[in-house]
Amino acid sequence: MTAPANFTTKTLADAVGHDFGVSDPIEVTQEMINAFADVTGDHQWIHVDIEKATKFGPFGGTIAHGFLTLSLLAAATESSGAVPPDAKAVLNYGLGKVRFLAPVLAGTSVQSNFKLVGVEDKGDGKQLIKMEATLQDVGSEAPAVVAELLAMVIG
Repeated sequence: MTAPANFTTKTLADAVGHDFGVSDPIEVTQEMINAFADVTGDHQWIHVDIEKATKFGPFGGTIAHGFLTLSLLAAATESSGAVPPDAKAVLNYGLGKVRFLAPVLAGTSVQSNFKLVGVEDKGDGKQLIKMEATLQDVGSEAPAVVAELLAMVIG
């Protein structure tokens, strides 16, 4: 959760290679998982049926949808300090190399880590940034999700 000194949209390119550390934890509740299932229509029992997932599932309970865990990376960027404080807006631009490496069980807290690996000036105060991102259970060394995030920073 540490940005480089004097981190702004004007100095963004100077921060390439910077590791922003770990974001604030986010608890992945069963209610969150159920709401995600309702929004997406993905009601697979491994996510929403606690009794069946506990009895028959390979993880001892329900797990978050992979895309739910992926979406938590967007929320975590702000608390990690990876967004310049003077940015007028930051828009999701795309993803690359997304991998779901481990399940996130309901009731687990997760944290994310971001490393800025590229900045491309797009003109008119816009910069396309590329970040290596990982999300893992709090206290775990093994990532649940790894991805390359692309975002348009508008200064």
